[in-house]
Amino acid sequence: MKRALVTGGSSPIGAAICHRLAADNLHVLVHAHHSVDKARGVVERIRAGGGSAELWCCDLASAEGARQALAPVLEAGVPQVIVHNAGTHDDVTMAGMSVAQWRDVLSVSLDGFFNVVQPLLLPLTRTRWGRIIALSSITAQMGNRGQVNYAAAKAGLEGAVRSLAREVGSRGITVNAVAPGIIASPATEVVLSEADIAAVVPARRAGQPEEVADLVGFLASAQAAYISGQTIGINGGMA
Repeated sequence: MKRALVTGGSSPIGAAICHRLAADNLHVLVHAHHSVDKARGVVERIRAGGGSAELWCCDLASAEGARQALAPVLEAGVPQVIVHNAGTHDDVTMAGMSVAQWRDVLSVSLDGFFNVVQPLLLPLTRTRWGRIIALSSITAQMGNRGQVNYAAAKAGLEGAVRSLAREVGSRGITVNAVAPGIIASPATEVVLSEADIAAVVPARRAGQPEEVADLVGFLASAQAAYISGQTIGINGGMA
């Protein structure tokens, strides 16, 4: 059974990805840092449905902490599917943005990608098969007022994906980014009404986490072997 590691596995999109990969017969390591109880719930629901999963806790912003937490993961077998979904945002216009607000957002999304992927790369290349998928955002392409830090982090991810794809393509490893638009979640419902969403999304609705997970599941499959170095939008026609 192949193994998958999903960072940010307790979020709505992360949980949907974990369930999709488990349904595709992968053993899923569900990552959490602050939301450990939620991630544990994802693991329990996967197991209750007949899937295979375990909890993996780590602060992705810490390079040394991530490396130490990955050591027992590697002992059990390198995850051949790595999905970097973890991220955070701290919205404020750049004129009022503190250094901490800039750094904290980049440290999870962008530094976190390096901290979790880099220690796994050499073991992964030895397997001659792998799928690395990073969750970006439509904000990286369109921009959004008050999200300079978030847009920079996600745009950086997309650049990293394109370059890494060139480095590992000869080893049977693909590297792609998925860039969701407005996706239904409790946080989205607080700030956007259905009318607000219909006004800016040609599809006139929010996407569902499961729709993002289906795209990730395809990119993680053998059928997607010739897709690499790409950022694939899933946004209902917004961009």
